[in-house]
Amino acid sequence: MIQLTLKQANLIINTAIHIARELNLAPLTVVVLDASGHLKALQREDGASMIRQQIATAKAWGAVSMGVSSRSLASIAEQRPDFMNALVGIAEGKIMPVPGGVLIRDSENNLLGAVGISGDVSDQDERCAIAGIEAVGFFASI
Repeated sequence: MIQLTLKQANLIINTAIHIARELNLAPLTVVVLDASGHLKALQREDGASMIRQQIATAKAWGAVSMGVSSRSLASIAEQRPDFMNALVGIAEGKIMPVPGGVLIRDSENNLLGAVGISGDVSDQDERCAIAGIEAVGFFASI
């Protein structure tokens, strides 16, 4: 099975930040986790607010731990708020059910990890995550 490398994780981050600068987005924090939810790489742009690292990590960690994007988790939160509240409690607050946490999959649909981004509006965070994942030849699962 293919594994996510540090080189790939850094390219995901660099691409996401490059896209954000092209779009003139707010400063981002980008986190890449492996399939086990462990930190692979992280960068926080100059000017990104203090709590962005925790938000980006919670988006990615929720996605990789539940096997669905944080956008999907947001949908679940709307449909089943009691379930989501319980899930966030069980996870000790480590899940953020808003767009911006995107699963990384290979061509055989194997889970390789997740990208979490925080800094701009959630849809833009997600857009940058997808661009980063696709830049390394993987597939973004939203």
